[in-house]
Amino acid sequence: MLSKPRIGAVCYYVKEIARTEAFYRDVLGLSVQRMDDDGAGNDWLIATIESNVELLFFVAESKPGNSPIIVFDLAEGGIDDVVGGLAEKGTTIVTPVSHAPGGWSAEFADPDGHVLSLYQSAEMPRVKRAAGG
Repeated sequence: MLSKPRIGAVCYYVKEIARTEAFYRDVLGLSVQRMDDDGAGNDWLIATIESNVELLFFVAESKPGNSPIIVFDLAEGGIDDVVGGLAEKGTTIVTPVSHAPGGWSAEFADPDGHVLSLYQSAEMPRVKRAAGG
């Protein structure tokens, strides 16, 4: 049996590596590294997030809904600002900010239609105030 399990990686199948790389790097702001499969032309992506969880992206046939949903925890709040920023960059907002158990959540889609989620505790402010504002 599993003893003290933790998530080490979450895998996604995507249509285009370059498009996926641009979205996760430029829109979400994650550090994304392109990996080369020994020069075979089968590039794939890796993005390491908090707690050393890795998001892995491989080119393969996939349909939205048959991949896991990643939930990004917004420990510092500001969910309305984050969702607004995603929308400004052309990201599809699937579910606007709404009540969730103990806080707020919102869902958005990546370029392949995979749904990602944001969550923040009700104890944190939904909107971050600009310095001096």
